[in-house]
Amino acid sequence: MTDLNLFEYEDALYEKGILYIAGTDEAGRGPLAGPVVAAAVILKKGAKIEGVDDSKKLSDKKRRALIDTIKKESLAIGIGIVSPQEIDQINIYRSAKTAMVSAIKALKIKPEYILADAMMLEDELGIPTESIIKGDQKSASIAAASIVAKVTRDEYMIEMDKLFPMYGFKKHMGYPTKAHIEAIEQYGICPIHRKTFEPIKSIIREKLL
Repeated sequence: MTDLNLFEYEDALYEKGILYIAGTDEAGRGPLAGPVVAAAVILKKGAKIEGVDDSKKLSDKKRRALIDTIKKESLAIGIGIVSPQEIDQINIYRSAKTAMVSAIKALKIKPEYILADAMMLEDELGIPTESIIKGDQKSASIAAASIVAKVTRDEYMIEMDKLFPMYGFKKHMGYPTKAHIEAIEQYGICPIHRKTFEPIKSIIREKLL
């Protein structure tokens, strides 16, 4: 059974008569390649998801095992994606916010309240929002969204590995590992790399000199 403490925020809202609570989180702020992916999840009241937690604390196998349970215990799930090109244009913070807003708008049920991982969205959506620092460790809804976002993004990067196998995306998912940086230095960048991120920005500058 899910740690009951993870439902503290949700239970307080249920007591006020609010039923449609969307948790939202994103994956992919730190990588040098690939999109930012956000998910929004409205769990059923009384949902039971054993082992749900911050996606970064879970193994890939555990995250994937939880996906079917999250889908079963949810009323609605939405996904938002911001491309590397847009990230380069508007910066990573705004991209993460844009992805979250898109994910919430993609929900088939309009939420009455939003629990967001360290992000205020009320001005963009006109829906009451609570921004929770480390929300994926404190709210079941946000934790579920964290897992969905991470698995969705990983699936995309695995597909990109087939197109650009020289970078090893399926191993590091675009994060700045030593092997990834060495591959960029050897092969240059590909269409899903973020040109404004270091060390890519410096590598591009050096090649132009």
